[in-house]
Amino acid sequence: MLKEFKQFALKGNVLDLAVAVVLGAAFGKIVSSFVSDILTPPIGKLLGNIDFSSLFLNLSSTPVRSVAEAKALGAPVIAYGLFLNAVFDFIIIAFALFLLVRQVSKMLPPPTPPVATKECPHCCTMIPVKASRCPNCTSSQSAA
Repeated sequence: MLKEFKQFALKGNVLDLAVAVVLGAAFGKIVSSFVSDILTPPIGKLLGNIDFSSLFLNLSSTPVRSVAEAKALGAPVIAYGLFLNAVFDFIIIAFALFLLVRQVSKMLPPPTPPVATKECPHCCTMIPVKASRCPNCTSSQSAA
């Protein structure tokens, strides 16, 4: 069983997938840092010194000054600032993946068009693939 697992784990596709997951997680952390540390502070500054990560709506009667304080007290809050950061993360990651897929698609060869004709085995003329009889020699075409 250990030998079979080793063969499975070392197959190219599984190894490629594992590497992709690890790189994707690292990329996600980089994008999260970019959004919270570089992107939202200037936007917050332009909007009047707003810190997106501290935007929340308190749903309890206990006064709290931050999301962290609310979590420590167990007070229910709607942390819409953290949600906005997550939305920015998603948009940036989705755009980066779009650009990556677009570039890879350009590098791949164009797909081959489906075969529309075949050669009649009796008279050697080209006929449609779906033809059941040859229009030239009227021979019956096999359904192969």
